[in-house]
Amino acid sequence: MKTASKKAFFVVAVLVLAFAIAMVLARLGPAQSVPMEGKTAEEVYKNVQVLKGIPADQIIPAMQFMSASLGVECEHCHVEHAFDKDDKKPKQTARKMMQMMFAINKDNFNGHRDVTCYSCHHGVADPVGTPLISDDATKPEPRGAMNPEAAKPAAMPPADQIVDKYVQALGGAEALEKISSRVEKGTLTGFGDRQFPIEIYAKAPDKRLSVMHMPNGESITAYDGRSGWLGFSHGPPHPMTPPEANSARMDADFLFALRFTQNFSQLRVEHPEKVGEEETYLVDGVNPGQPPVRMYFSQQSGLLVRLVRYVETPLGRNPTQIDYADYREVDGIKVPFRWTLARPSGRFTIQVDQCQQNVPIDDTKFSMLPAPAPAAHPTSP
Repeated sequence: MKTASKKAFFVVAVLVLAFAIAMVLARLGPAQSVPMEGKTAEEVYKNVQVLKGIPADQIIPAMQFMSASLGVECEHCHVEHAFDKDDKKPKQTARKMMQMMFAINKDNFNGHRDVTCYSCHHGVADPVGTPLISDDATKPEPRGAMNPEAAKPAAMPPADQIVDKYVQALGGAEALEKISSRVEKGTLTGFGDRQFPIEIYAKAPDKRLSVMHMPNGESITAYDGRSGWLGFSHGPPHPMTPPEANSARMDADFLFALRFTQNFSQLRVEHPEKVGEEETYLVDGVNPGQPPVRMYFSQQSGLLVRLVRYVETPLGRNPTQIDYADYREVDGIKVPFRWTLARPSGRFTIQVDQCQQNVPIDDTKFSMLPAPAPAAHPTSP
């Protein structure tokens, strides 16, 4: 990724995690044309040794988890443009490490995935085996060690009260239900402070599309109410994998603030935490068999200031954190004009400059674009 165009495409990959999936798929060779639905990893990808039997659409998220855990790119283990080859020693080592991790969890934690790649690596390829020496020889006492009563958290409000305060802070349920669409224009900033114009289109109940304008084309991320897709000007659109579509579905839920009971089987209030200088209530949205969605609500304003969600992989959870700020009133409701999306691979910030609501948006706006027609070859006279 040394050329300017490849750097630009990397920004696209960070804009939506699934763009990284599309980028990797493009380097996997003939297997990328095999439909993934209902297929196992070894039925779609070549030379799968350790992760046999898992759904094919979990391979790329698992590789992304390893990349984030070790702080490396794909080519650290794989031969570029020939991912199936075993020429590199780190690939052989990675297979042994995955087998070791599975064995540790099976033999010591009843098969629960308590140990992951990140448990040892913490973002570096060579894990540190020696404890670091502290700069301060005197370590502070743990909080509450001298006074056990000080460690007890204050009584927290129930989840439904926190959610109700959030709805009222936004403007109230009646005002929220009057808004059926939203068009926002602004600037995306990330990776060396590069900036790109961006537009976001949203329509009730569950459609959303963003378009980032780049020097070499447009990056599109969309959810049409049933499935998600990604597009780039110079290539065919890609359907999102099921885990990424689940995340896109949450982003596209136009009345998310009013649908907590529909979206989660349980809301669980955890210990309060600080987000920056903001004291917050932490509420976990829980569904059976899925990672929790962690939501941080300002104790003072009641507004949602942070949301953390996870994509489950065979090796561990890939986190995504979204911070919301700069709430402004538009047509009787409050809308965040700035949000920062962060993953282990990097972060970017979107700052909205214009926001219009209840504008007509045709449903076809969210439909997957057709693949660009191949360039015509000149014929001989």
